[in-house]
Amino acid sequence: MAKIDRKYLAHFINVGEEEAVYERLGKDLEEFSPELAAQVETKRNILGETSILISGYEKTGAVEPYYAEEGSGLFAKLQAIIDDSKVLDELKTDVVEVKLWEKGDGNVFSAIKEEVYIEVNSYGGDTTGYQIPFTLHYTGVKQKGTFDVSNKVFTAG
Repeated sequence: MAKIDRKYLAHFINVGEEEAVYERLGKDLEEFSPELAAQVETKRNILGETSILISGYEKTGAVEPYYAEEGSGLFAKLQAIIDDSKVLDELKTDVVEVKLWEKGDGNVFSAIKEEVYIEVNSYGGDTTGYQIPFTLHYTGVKQKGTFDVSNKVFTAG
């Protein structure tokens, strides 16, 4: 068995307005690890036995740092959130997690698309460049399928 390099777990965020346009997360990111934050309830009965109930997850992913780049659809989306003080469904998009080690035909890979809300944490930064760190809040609404990395198209299935 061979270990899988981190670069083979790809995350594409939908930056489109009317139709899906995907950009890959990762440039300038040394780490991106969605946190599951399980809701755990532990009970101990009078027999000394312990039962554990995991009832759900509050999955989030912090994208920090994010350096703004002219011409990037993600930058335009984040800047619009800041400029227009967007809230509620205006913050909704989706992220496709692509397993680049599970290859299908050509440049098509196994993937899961999940609905997210974008929370811009701050903007500005230091002398290294204009930064807009943000957090993705996953809703749990998922769809399995495939993702064509050449055309950046998700197909449900």
